[in-house]
Amino acid sequence: MDMMSIVSSLMAMQAANTQQQIATSVLKQNIDSDKSVLQLLQPAANNAPGVGGSLDISV
Repeated sequence: MDMMSIVSSLMAMQAANTQQQIATSVLKQNIDSDKSVLQLLQPAANNAPGVGGSLDISV
């Protein structure tokens, strides 16, 4: 194997590593964002029984 192919393969490995780190970071941000949305959508645990159970929209 000549020197240029070794250097080229090492540079490709470094680029792939950088892409993997970016993808991991973006995935973590998406998971954190989804977690925040789900926490907002969860009903409050300290409501009285029957509160928020049903909604009559027939007007």
